[in-house]
Amino acid sequence: MRQTIQQHRVVVIGAGYTGATAAGRLARRLRGQDVSITLVNAEPDFVERVRMHQLAVGQTLRPRPFSEMFAGTGVKLRLARVTGIDVDRRTVTVTDTEAAEGPSDLEYDTLVYALGSAWNTQGVPGTAEHAHEIAGRDGALRLRDRLAALAPGSPVTVVGGGLTGVEAATELAETRPDLDVSLIARGGLGDWLSPKGTRHLRKVFGNLRITTHEHTTVTAVHADRVTTPEGDIPAAVTIWTTGFAVHPIAGATTLTTGDTGQITVDATMRSLSHPDVYAIGDAALVTGPGDQPLRMSCASGVPTAWQAADAIAARLTDTKLPTISARYFNQCISLGRKEGLIQYVTADDRSVNAALTGRLAALYKELVCKGAAWGVANPTMGLPTRRRRVTAEGARAGATPATPTATTEAA
Repeated sequence: MRQTIQQHRVVVIGAGYTGATAAGRLARRLRGQDVSITLVNAEPDFVERVRMHQLAVGQTLRPRPFSEMFAGTGVKLRLARVTGIDVDRRTVTVTDTEAAEGPSDLEYDTLVYALGSAWNTQGVPGTAEHAHEIAGRDGALRLRDRLAALAPGSPVTVVGGGLTGVEAATELAETRPDLDVSLIARGGLGDWLSPKGTRHLRKVFGNLRITTHEHTTVTAVHADRVTTPEGDIPAAVTIWTTGFAVHPIAGATTLTTGDTGQITVDATMRSLSHPDVYAIGDAALVTGPGDQPLRMSCASGVPTAWQAADAIAARLTDTKLPTISARYFNQCISLGRKEGLIQYVTADDRSVNAALTGRLAALYKELVCKGAAWGVANPTMGLPTRRRRVTAEGARAGATPATPTATTEAA
């Protein structure tokens, strides 16, 4: 006779690409009678973070409500903001976004930490007060309203020459050719790309008449300009894209974190200090190919969500524990709606001398974005799955470290 066990409580905090994927994948791996899966998120819709530069310039994005995405899966959506975590008491403190009540505690047996990251001001004076960010929907909407109010000829300055900055500058210049768009890069424009990629990026910037300030550092941001060692650059609007910083909640707990504030994990995304906590996406300090930390990105995060969900399911059902190795294949860069750049890279994210450019690359990037959103709603990539029973032994072992016994590789 099968031993009756108490329903195992899994709480997933954060419903970006990684959190939503992990919750949905777990629901397809485990029997609903044995496990409850609660996904905590402040918004009722899935946000395509990779499209925030499109939203900021006034484009309409397709709504993706979680009520449709998780219909029939057994995942319970809790619309709330996470305000604290006590990993020793196994509770998450939340404040519901649609109720007048104060904070309440949500108990868990297994926690999946997927709060992700936000913009990083790098401590530059005036950035928080005067600059705009596109790391989330609220910031992108505020920027959209501000850009819509600008008169023709107004200067807009994008600070940051990485993927986000390049996409923001080109999207804006294409959509609003009446504005004076410039980009400030700490290094050379596209200096991480292959020669072909760099040439194409510079060509697109030239065609869109984007002014580039290379090898330049911003030391202060003001309401109407940014300051550099070489002098001031006019900016009716400053868009800040100099990287991401993780959510600070983990640092306020007893979880072990690295210098970046990311949670240190093993190969299965399990916290090194608290075996009932898994960290995924930008929140996790994950070692990738070449023993280098994975960069904060959708491409890095989704495989960590697969790994965490499969590891939790394997441990609870007392089955073989798989590991999914994250690696890179390319960097997909939109340069407006008509141009794109696909830079092929090594497993550890170094550019190789091969790149796809032009309209075909723009179509490729669009398919990648659509595929990423489809993957959140279809976290097992459309493959048939078997919902396994949680065993009593597996439930007891949920807080006991284990060693992976099988290996698969993520696409």
